[in-house]
Amino acid sequence: MKKKIFAMIPARIGSQRLKKKNLALINKKPLIEYVIQSAKKSRIFDKIYINSDDQIFKKIALKNNINFYLRNKKFGTSNTKSDDVVYDFLINNKCDIIVWVNPIAPLQKSKEIKEVVNYFINKKLNSLITTNQLKNHAIYQKKPLNFKNKDKFAKTQNLNPVEIMVYSLMIWSAKSFIRNYKKKKRAILHGRVGFYPVNKFSGIIVKDKIDLEIVSKILKMSKKNNSIKYFK
Repeated sequence: MKKKIFAMIPARIGSQRLKKKNLALINKKPLIEYVIQSAKKSRIFDKIYINSDDQIFKKIALKNNINFYLRNKKFGTSNTKSDDVVYDFLINNKCDIIVWVNPIAPLQKSKEIKEVVNYFINKKLNSLITTNQLKNHAIYQKKPLNFKNKDKFAKTQNLNPVEIMVYSLMIWSAKSFIRNYKKKKRAILHGRVGFYPVNKFSGIIVKDKIDLEIVSKILKMSKKNNSIKYFK
């Protein structure tokens, strides 16, 4: 039986670092619409939802011919945890696989979305988060992670990469997410966990004004200059 796959685009109206960032205009289009278009073009989803605490996003959903889920205001505060948002959505919208499509990752393309979802299915995972792999000398709490202080300084191409979670996509088995949440009150990483390295562009997440400027310049450049291979 074919699994029912839903995309959930979470769009909280409040934001501490960058006010109403999901609605920031680039090329006269709200940031969130870039993500909606990529999700639709992937043709991997049975339904696509904007999940928000504010009705303003319902207009965007209707404009783009996708679904809208109005979450309770208590799930729209800065203290709200992702586990709670996903659980609330799942108990009100029945599916087999839920894909968190990050509205502030506007450079992730439809082909990659489809690849990540298929990877999740083929590997029979319960949870997955996208990453960027970096071949840099990495330290944590002033201690080396992927190199040794006693050795000569290694070339970066010879280093084992470190993986940084970028959250452009997060995917879960709905059934196991609900089960784990009920048992442990958390489920973002549960069961068979996978990590999928995505394109560096996909890993650019808009969290502040500088991120928005970077993304804006890339998108405006891509609109004018088709020589950028990644955006063809």
